[in-house]
Order: sequence, then structure tokens, then C-alpha cells
Amino acid sequence: MMESLTLGVLGGMGPAATLDFLAKIQAFTPAESDQDHIRVIVDINPKVPDRNVAGSGAGPVLAEMAGALAWAGAEVLAIACNTAHAHADLIQRASGLPLIDMIETGARAARETGAMRAGVLGTKGAIKLYREYLAAQAMGMVTLDPERQQGFMDLLYRIKAGATGPAERREMKAYADALATAGAETVIAGCTEVPLVLSQEDSRVELVDPGELLAKRCVAVCLGWEAAPQLHGV
Repeated sequence: MMESLTLGVLGGMGPAATLDFLAKIQAFTPAESDQDHIRVIVDINPKVPDRNVAGSGAGPVLAEMAGALAWAGAEVLAIACNTAHAHADLIQRASGLPLIDMIETGARAARETGAMRAGVLGTKGAIKLYREYLAAQAMGMVTLDPERQQGFMDLLYRIKAGATGPAERREMKAYADALATAGAETVIAGCTEVPLVLSQEDSRVELVDPGELLAKRCVAVCLGWEAAPQLHGV
């Protein structure tokens, strides 16, 4: 049995994306028995206020979740939602725990593709975060025009409601194609619902899935293959 850190996951935004993230953690863990898997304490809380609505009060709810995860025994945190990373500092202050940052992970992976311009499929809040992190990687960013961005948001809420069929897959592919046409050399799935209907086979350029990469990093950190991140914002 391998010794490992206990991972705390702030989830439920939305529930299907969180379950997908947890499945990836399980799949990436080398295990010959139950005891070889890392311990994961997860709060699947779909009652978190909408992160896309200014002043919704999501931050204090996320902080409370983080504190409860720390009290329950979590030693390092992950957030299964890109947009919620806007509250990363508050979450770390409330819990006293370091956060394995999905936005940082996605931006770094985009740079490692060799691309100079990354397209981002995400909410306005997530796009703002990725703009900052991509700039730190000396990369430009490509986004959808306002009309397509609104269409993307409408599609996002349909996916959250459970619509993940061929129509949703075609529409998401069209948005990824639009970013490539506008000059994106790689596309970041900047919302955890995007990979539910979009795969590499659907994209004309390399697709970066920050949720998948975050799951790999969580396993690596918890098993001691990668150093735990430094605690920020405290």
C-alpha cells in the first residue's frame, strides 16, 4: 500500500463534470488493490451560486466548502471548475491548504504544445483567468466573437442540463473550429463541461483538457511524484 496525501475536491459545478474528473483520477492512479488508490474527499455541491453571475456569492460558499474539506482531513485541494478559480486565494485562506491550480496547469500545457496563440472555450470568467495565465507564458489568446460566445454559453447550460448528444457535439466542434479559423494553434477546453462533448478527434488543432491534466497532477502530487504546490493567498 502506497502512502499518499489526501485530496480534497470542490465539485458539483456541475455534477457530471465532477464525476468525469473523479473517474480520471481513478484511471490515472496505478493501483493493484483498493488500498493503492489515493483518498479523495469530495464535496459535490451543485448549490454553489452561479460563478458566471457577478455578486452571486459563490466565493464565500466555496470558502466554506474548502474549510470543511480541510477539517475532514484533506491535505491538498483541487477545484473541478475553471471559473471557480477566480476565488482561489479565498479558498486557500479559508482552508489553509495549497491548491493544485487547473488554470495554471492548462496554460502551461498549451505553451508546451509549441503554440503561440491559444483559443479558449470557456465562460467570461474563465477567459479572464486564462488571459492572465497565458500572458505569463508569453502566449496570445483567441476567443469567440460575442455572438458565438453567447451561443457557447447557451450550449454550456444545455450540457449542464444533461444534453450531450450528437447535436451538442456538432455545435461544440463548430466553436472549436471557429477558434482555429481565427488563428488558434491549440484549443483549451476552459470549462469542465467541454470535454463531455468534445474530444481530440473533433478538433482541427491540439486540444488541451485542463481537467484531465489536473487529474494527472493530483495523482502525482498525492503520490509524491510531484512536489505539492506552495500555499498562496494566505
